[in-house]
Amino acid sequence: MRPGAYLVLSDGSTFEGEAAGSLLDGAIATGEAVFNTALSGYQEVITDPSYAGQVVAFTYPHIGNYGVTGRDDESRRAFLSGVIVRDLPPLHSNWRAEGDLESFLRREGVPAITGIDTRRLTRHLRDHGALPCAFGSSSLEEVTAAAQAAKGTDGMDLASVVSTTEAYRVGNGPLRVVALDLGIKRTILAHLARFATVEVVPAGTSAAEILSLDPDGIFLSNGPGDPGALGGVAATVADLVGTRPLLGICLGHQVLAGALGGETYKLPFGHHGSNHPVKHVATGQVEITAQNHNYAVLEGSVPGAVVTHVNLNDGVIEGIAIERADAVSVQHHPEAGPGPHDASYLFDEFAARITAAKRS
Repeated sequence: MRPGAYLVLSDGSTFEGEAAGSLLDGAIATGEAVFNTALSGYQEVITDPSYAGQVVAFTYPHIGNYGVTGRDDESRRAFLSGVIVRDLPPLHSNWRAEGDLESFLRREGVPAITGIDTRRLTRHLRDHGALPCAFGSSSLEEVTAAAQAAKGTDGMDLASVVSTTEAYRVGNGPLRVVALDLGIKRTILAHLARFATVEVVPAGTSAAEILSLDPDGIFLSNGPGDPGALGGVAATVADLVGTRPLLGICLGHQVLAGALGGETYKLPFGHHGSNHPVKHVATGQVEITAQNHNYAVLEGSVPGAVVTHVNLNDGVIEGIAIERADAVSVQHHPEAGPGPHDASYLFDEFAARITAAKRS
Protein backbone atom coordinates (compact mmCIF):
# COMPACT_ATOMS: atom_id res chain seq x y z
CA MET A 1 0.00 0.00 0.00
CA ARG A 2 1.28 3.44 -0.94
CA PRO A 3 0.79 6.27 1.57
CA GLY A 4 -1.78 8.89 0.71
CA ALA A 5 -0.50 12.18 -0.69
CA TYR A 6 -1.76 15.58 -1.77
CA LEU A 7 -0.99 17.60 -4.89
CA VAL A 8 -1.64 21.33 -4.50
CA LEU A 9 -1.22 24.03 -7.15
CA SER A 10 -0.15 27.55 -6.23
CA ASP A 11 -3.70 28.80 -6.82
CA GLY A 12 -4.97 26.43 -4.13
CA SER A 13 -6.39 23.69 -6.38
CA THR A 14 -6.07 20.38 -4.53
CA PHE A 15 -5.87 16.77 -5.71
CA GLU A 16 -5.61 13.57 -3.72
CA GLY A 17 -3.38 10.63 -4.68
CA GLU A 18 -0.67 8.33 -3.44
CA ALA A 19 3.06 8.85 -2.95
CA ALA A 20 5.29 7.04 -5.45
CA GLY A 21 8.81 7.04 -6.86
CA SER A 22 11.40 8.48 -4.50
CA LEU A 23 8.87 10.53 -2.52
CA LEU A 24 9.56 9.68 1.09
CA ASP A 25 6.98 9.66 3.87
CA GLY A 26 6.54 13.23 5.08
CA ALA A 27 8.62 14.74 2.25
CA ILE A 28 7.33 17.44 -0.11
CA ALA A 29 8.41 18.02 -3.72
CA THR A 30 7.93 21.31 -5.57
CA GLY A 31 8.27 22.60 -9.12
CA GLU A 32 6.37 24.08 -12.05
CA ALA A 33 3.51 21.81 -13.16
CA VAL A 34 3.21 21.19 -16.92
CA PHE A 35 1.43 18.46 -18.89
CA ASN A 36 2.80 16.20 -21.62
CA THR A 37 0.44 14.64 -24.18
CA ALA A 38 2.75 11.89 -25.52
CA LEU A 39 1.20 8.40 -25.49
CA SER A 40 4.57 6.68 -25.04
CA GLY A 41 8.21 7.57 -24.49
CA TYR A 42 7.81 8.37 -20.79
CA GLN A 43 11.42 7.42 -20.02
CA GLU A 44 12.75 9.77 -22.68
CA VAL A 45 10.54 12.54 -21.29
CA ILE A 46 11.67 11.91 -17.71
CA THR A 47 15.36 11.99 -18.69
CA ASP A 48 15.09 15.04 -20.98
CA PRO A 49 17.15 17.81 -19.27
CA SER A 50 14.74 20.40 -20.68
CA TYR A 51 12.31 19.50 -17.87
CA ALA A 52 14.63 20.68 -15.08
CA GLY A 53 12.63 22.65 -12.53
CA GLN A 54 9.32 21.20 -13.72
CA VAL A 55 6.87 18.55 -12.54
CA VAL A 56 5.52 16.62 -15.53
CA ALA A 57 1.92 15.43 -15.54
CA PHE A 58 1.33 12.74 -18.16
CA THR A 59 -2.09 12.97 -19.82
CA TYR A 60 -1.98 9.33 -20.93
CA PRO A 61 -3.54 7.37 -18.04
CA HIS A 62 -1.18 4.36 -17.80
CA ILE A 63 2.51 5.23 -17.44
CA GLY A 64 5.03 2.43 -16.95
CA ASN A 65 3.37 -0.37 -18.96
CA TYR A 66 6.47 -1.36 -20.91
CA GLY A 67 9.11 -0.78 -18.27
CA VAL A 68 12.44 0.98 -18.77
CA THR A 69 15.77 0.35 -20.46
CA GLY A 70 19.07 2.22 -20.28
CA ARG A 71 18.98 2.51 -24.06
CA ASP A 72 16.16 5.06 -23.77
CA ASP A 73 17.88 7.47 -21.38
CA GLU A 74 18.29 10.93 -22.93
CA SER A 75 20.86 12.21 -20.42
CA ARG A 76 23.16 11.11 -17.61
CA ARG A 77 20.34 11.42 -15.07
CA ALA A 78 16.81 12.73 -14.59
CA PHE A 79 16.73 16.48 -13.85
CA LEU A 80 12.99 17.10 -13.56
CA SER A 81 11.41 17.93 -10.21
CA GLY A 82 8.70 15.27 -10.21
CA VAL A 83 6.17 13.13 -12.06
CA ILE A 84 2.35 13.07 -11.87
CA VAL A 85 0.40 10.10 -13.25
CA ARG A 86 -3.09 8.65 -13.18
CA ASP A 87 -1.97 5.05 -12.87
CA LEU A 88 1.49 3.55 -12.26
CA PRO A 89 1.08 -0.16 -13.14
CA PRO A 90 2.82 -2.64 -10.81
CA LEU A 91 3.67 -4.92 -13.77
CA HIS A 92 5.37 -4.18 -17.07
CA SER A 93 5.80 -6.16 -20.28
CA ASN A 94 8.23 -5.52 -23.13
CA TRP A 95 11.10 -7.52 -24.60
CA ARG A 96 13.43 -4.51 -24.27
CA ALA A 97 12.63 -3.86 -20.60
CA GLU A 98 15.42 -4.03 -18.04
CA GLY A 99 13.28 -3.00 -15.07
CA ASP A 100 10.12 -1.26 -13.91
CA LEU A 101 9.41 2.47 -13.95
CA GLU A 102 8.89 2.94 -10.22
CA SER A 103 12.26 1.36 -9.37
CA PHE A 104 13.79 3.63 -12.01
CA LEU A 105 12.20 6.70 -10.40
CA ARG A 106 13.55 5.69 -7.01
CA ARG A 107 17.02 5.08 -8.40
CA GLU A 108 16.99 8.44 -10.18
CA GLY A 109 15.65 10.26 -7.11
CA VAL A 110 12.47 11.38 -8.86
CA PRO A 111 9.47 11.97 -6.56
CA ALA A 112 6.11 10.99 -8.02
CA ILE A 113 2.44 10.98 -7.18
CA THR A 114 -0.08 8.53 -8.67
CA GLY A 115 -3.86 8.19 -8.54
CA ILE A 116 -4.31 11.81 -9.65
CA ASP A 117 -7.24 12.84 -11.83
CA THR A 118 -4.93 13.97 -14.63
CA ARG A 119 -7.85 14.91 -16.90
CA ARG A 120 -9.02 17.49 -14.37
CA LEU A 121 -5.45 18.63 -13.76
CA THR A 122 -4.73 19.02 -17.49
CA ARG A 123 -7.88 21.04 -18.08
CA HIS A 124 -6.95 23.31 -15.17
CA LEU A 125 -3.42 23.92 -16.46
CA ARG A 126 -4.77 24.46 -19.97
CA ASP A 127 -7.16 27.12 -18.70
CA HIS A 128 -4.91 28.77 -16.10
CA GLY A 129 -1.42 28.12 -17.47
CA ALA A 130 1.57 26.32 -16.00
CA LEU A 131 1.56 26.77 -12.22
CA PRO A 132 4.03 26.12 -9.40
CA CYS A 133 2.96 23.15 -7.32
CA ALA A 134 3.83 20.95 -4.37
CA PHE A 135 3.02 17.34 -3.57
CA GLY A 136 3.75 15.04 -0.68
CA SER A 137 2.38 12.83 2.05
CA SER A 138 2.56 15.54 4.71
CA SER A 139 -0.57 17.28 5.96
CA LEU A 140 -2.68 19.25 3.51
CA GLU A 141 -1.73 22.44 5.33
CA GLU A 142 2.00 21.77 4.90
CA VAL A 143 1.68 20.85 1.23
CA THR A 144 -0.46 23.93 0.59
CA ALA A 145 2.11 26.18 2.24
CA ALA A 146 4.85 24.61 0.10
CA ALA A 147 2.79 25.18 -3.06
CA GLN A 148 2.32 28.84 -2.24
CA ALA A 149 6.07 29.21 -1.76
CA ALA A 150 7.00 27.20 -4.89
CA LYS A 151 8.62 28.96 -7.85
CA GLY A 152 8.18 28.68 -11.60
CA THR A 153 11.01 28.79 -14.15
CA ASP A 154 10.82 32.52 -14.89
CA GLY A 155 14.23 34.18 -14.67
CA MET A 156 16.01 30.90 -13.94
CA ASP A 157 19.26 29.85 -15.62
CA LEU A 158 18.83 26.08 -15.53
CA ALA A 159 21.05 25.40 -18.53
CA SER A 160 24.17 25.75 -16.39
CA VAL A 161 22.71 23.18 -13.96
CA VAL A 162 22.15 20.46 -16.56
CA SER A 163 25.12 21.19 -18.87
CA THR A 164 28.20 19.01 -18.90
CA THR A 165 31.05 20.28 -16.73
CA GLU A 166 33.75 18.93 -19.03
CA ALA A 167 34.01 18.69 -22.80
CA TYR A 168 33.65 15.27 -24.40
CA ARG A 169 33.58 13.81 -27.90
CA VAL A 170 30.91 11.78 -29.68
CA GLY A 171 31.13 10.09 -33.10
CA ASN A 172 33.91 9.99 -35.67
CA GLY A 173 32.30 11.47 -38.79
CA PRO A 174 34.29 13.46 -41.36
CA LEU A 175 32.83 16.85 -40.40
CA ARG A 176 33.69 18.65 -37.15
CA VAL A 177 30.83 20.09 -35.09
CA VAL A 178 31.03 21.84 -31.74
CA ALA A 179 27.80 21.42 -29.74
CA LEU A 180 27.12 23.97 -27.01
CA ASP A 181 25.47 21.89 -24.30
CA LEU A 182 22.52 23.73 -22.75
CA GLY A 183 20.86 20.42 -21.85
CA ILE A 184 21.56 18.28 -24.90
CA LYS A 185 19.72 15.01 -25.55
CA ARG A 186 21.54 11.84 -26.52
CA THR A 187 19.26 11.33 -29.53
CA ILE A 188 20.42 14.69 -30.90
CA LEU A 189 24.03 13.60 -30.50
CA ALA A 190 23.23 10.35 -32.32
CA HIS A 191 21.88 12.31 -35.29
CA LEU A 192 24.89 14.63 -35.39
CA ALA A 193 27.32 11.71 -35.03
CA ARG A 194 26.02 10.20 -38.28
CA PHE A 195 28.03 12.77 -40.23
CA ALA A 196 30.33 14.50 -37.75
CA THR A 197 32.81 14.20 -34.94
CA VAL A 198 31.01 16.17 -32.24
CA GLU A 199 32.84 18.05 -29.50
CA VAL A 200 30.30 18.75 -26.73
CA VAL A 201 31.28 21.74 -24.61
CA PRO A 202 29.84 23.27 -21.40
CA ALA A 203 27.28 26.08 -21.56
CA GLY A 204 29.81 28.59 -20.26
CA THR A 205 32.35 28.01 -23.03
CA SER A 206 33.43 31.25 -24.72
CA ALA A 207 33.23 31.97 -28.44
CA ALA A 208 37.03 32.10 -28.63
CA GLU A 209 37.30 28.64 -27.04
CA ILE A 210 34.71 27.23 -29.44
CA LEU A 211 36.43 28.69 -32.50
CA SER A 212 39.81 27.44 -31.26
CA LEU A 213 38.47 23.91 -31.80
CA ASP A 214 38.28 24.76 -35.53
CA PRO A 215 34.72 23.49 -36.09
CA ASP A 216 33.11 23.14 -39.49
CA GLY A 217 29.72 23.80 -37.90
CA ILE A 218 28.25 24.93 -34.58
CA PHE A 219 25.21 23.46 -32.83
CA LEU A 220 23.12 25.08 -30.08
CA SER A 221 21.24 22.50 -28.02
CA ASN A 222 17.90 22.25 -26.32
CA GLY A 223 17.68 22.92 -22.59
CA PRO A 224 15.55 24.11 -19.67
CA GLY A 225 14.63 27.39 -18.07
CA ASP A 226 14.12 30.96 -19.18
CA PRO A 227 16.13 32.01 -22.29
CA GLY A 228 16.05 35.57 -20.97
CA ALA A 229 18.31 34.47 -18.11
CA LEU A 230 21.07 33.34 -20.49
CA GLY A 231 22.58 36.70 -21.34
CA GLY A 232 26.12 35.35 -21.21
CA VAL A 233 25.32 32.49 -23.56
CA ALA A 234 23.50 34.84 -25.94
CA ALA A 235 26.57 37.10 -26.03
CA THR A 236 28.71 34.08 -26.91
CA VAL A 237 26.34 33.08 -29.69
CA ALA A 238 26.33 36.65 -31.03
CA ASP A 239 30.10 36.34 -31.48
CA LEU A 240 29.67 32.99 -33.26
CA VAL A 241 26.93 33.95 -35.71
CA GLY A 242 28.34 34.23 -39.21
CA THR A 243 31.61 32.45 -38.45
CA ARG A 244 30.37 28.93 -39.25
CA PRO A 245 27.11 27.27 -40.37
CA LEU A 246 24.92 27.08 -37.29
CA LEU A 247 21.91 25.02 -36.19
CA GLY A 248 19.88 25.57 -33.01
CA ILE A 249 17.11 23.47 -31.51
CA CYS A 250 14.53 24.54 -28.88
CA LEU A 251 16.41 26.60 -26.26
CA GLY A 252 19.17 26.95 -28.86
CA HIS A 253 16.58 28.52 -31.18
CA GLN A 254 15.53 30.99 -28.50
CA VAL A 255 19.14 31.87 -27.60
CA LEU A 256 19.99 32.47 -31.26
CA ALA A 257 17.02 34.82 -31.53
CA GLY A 258 18.16 36.66 -28.39
CA ALA A 259 21.71 36.93 -29.70
CA LEU A 260 20.34 38.69 -32.79
CA GLY A 261 18.27 41.16 -30.78
CA GLY A 262 15.03 39.17 -30.71
CA GLU A 263 12.60 38.79 -27.83
CA THR A 264 11.10 35.72 -26.19
CA TYR A 265 7.94 35.33 -24.13
CA LYS A 266 6.41 32.62 -21.96
CA LEU A 267 3.54 30.56 -23.35
CA PRO A 268 0.53 29.96 -21.07
CA PHE A 269 1.11 26.21 -20.68
CA GLY A 270 3.83 25.50 -23.23
CA HIS A 271 4.07 22.80 -25.87
CA HIS A 272 4.87 19.35 -24.47
CA GLY A 273 4.08 16.31 -26.56
CA SER A 274 4.68 14.31 -29.72
CA ASN A 275 1.88 15.37 -32.05
CA HIS A 276 2.19 19.10 -32.78
CA PRO A 277 1.53 20.07 -36.43
CA VAL A 278 4.10 22.43 -37.92
CA LYS A 279 3.96 24.00 -41.38
CA HIS A 280 7.13 24.33 -43.42
CA VAL A 281 6.48 27.76 -44.92
CA ALA A 282 8.53 27.32 -48.11
CA THR A 283 6.93 24.03 -49.16
CA GLY A 284 3.57 24.10 -47.41
CA GLN A 285 4.39 20.65 -46.04
CA VAL A 286 2.83 19.82 -42.67
CA GLU A 287 5.12 17.97 -40.26
CA ILE A 288 4.00 16.26 -37.06
CA THR A 289 6.62 17.12 -34.46
CA ALA A 290 7.79 16.46 -30.92
CA GLN A 291 7.89 19.58 -28.74
CA ASN A 292 8.99 20.57 -25.26
CA HIS A 293 9.17 24.29 -24.51
CA ASN A 294 7.53 26.91 -22.33
CA TYR A 295 8.97 29.94 -24.12
CA ALA A 296 8.76 31.14 -27.72
CA VAL A 297 10.29 33.75 -30.03
CA LEU A 298 8.23 36.90 -30.55
CA GLU A 299 7.23 37.29 -34.18
CA GLY A 300 8.96 40.15 -35.97
CA SER A 301 11.50 40.71 -33.20
CA VAL A 302 14.56 39.16 -34.90
CA PRO A 303 16.12 41.54 -37.44
CA GLY A 304 16.90 39.91 -40.77
CA ALA A 305 15.26 36.59 -39.88
CA VAL A 306 12.96 34.69 -42.21
CA VAL A 307 10.28 32.57 -40.53
CA THR A 308 10.66 29.03 -41.90
CA HIS A 309 8.21 27.04 -39.74
CA VAL A 310 4.94 27.89 -37.97
CA ASN A 311 2.90 25.95 -35.40
CA LEU A 312 -0.55 25.26 -36.83
CA ASN A 313 -2.20 25.05 -33.41
CA ASP A 314 -1.44 28.56 -32.21
CA GLY A 315 0.79 30.30 -34.78
CA VAL A 316 3.95 30.17 -32.65
CA ILE A 317 7.17 30.62 -34.63
CA GLU A 318 8.76 27.17 -35.02
CA GLY A 319 11.79 28.07 -37.11
CA ILE A 320 13.88 30.95 -38.43
CA ALA A 321 16.72 31.33 -40.91
CA ILE A 322 19.32 34.09 -41.13
CA GLU A 323 20.61 33.61 -44.64
CA ARG A 324 23.42 36.18 -44.45
CA ALA A 325 24.89 34.30 -41.49
CA ASP A 326 24.10 30.70 -42.59
CA ALA A 327 22.21 30.20 -39.33
CA VAL A 328 19.03 28.13 -38.90
CA SER A 329 17.05 27.22 -35.80
CA VAL A 330 13.83 25.42 -34.94
CA GLN A 331 11.65 25.42 -31.86
CA HIS A 332 10.50 21.81 -32.22
CA HIS A 333 12.59 18.65 -31.81
CA PRO A 334 13.54 17.10 -35.17
CA GLU A 335 15.44 14.32 -33.39
CA ALA A 336 12.20 13.09 -31.75
CA GLY A 337 13.12 10.75 -28.87
CA PRO A 338 10.21 10.30 -28.33
CA GLY A 339 8.06 11.30 -31.26
CA PRO A 340 7.74 11.26 -35.05
CA HIS A 341 10.67 11.77 -37.41
CA ASP A 342 9.01 14.08 -39.95
CA ALA A 343 11.54 16.85 -39.30
CA SER A 344 14.75 14.78 -39.12
CA TYR A 345 15.76 16.10 -42.54
CA LEU A 346 16.99 19.23 -40.74
CA PHE A 347 20.10 17.33 -39.66
CA ASP A 348 20.82 16.34 -43.28
CA GLU A 349 20.35 19.95 -44.33
CA PHE A 350 22.80 21.02 -41.61
CA ALA A 351 25.38 18.53 -42.92
CA ALA A 352 24.82 19.80 -46.46
CA ARG A 353 25.28 23.44 -45.39
CA ILE A 354 28.51 22.58 -43.60
CA THR A 355 29.84 20.69 -46.63
CA ALA A 356 28.95 23.53 -48.97
CA ALA A 357 30.67 26.06 -46.70
CA LYS A 358 33.85 23.96 -46.64
CA ARG A 359 33.90 23.87 -50.43
CA SER A 360 33.40 27.60 -50.88
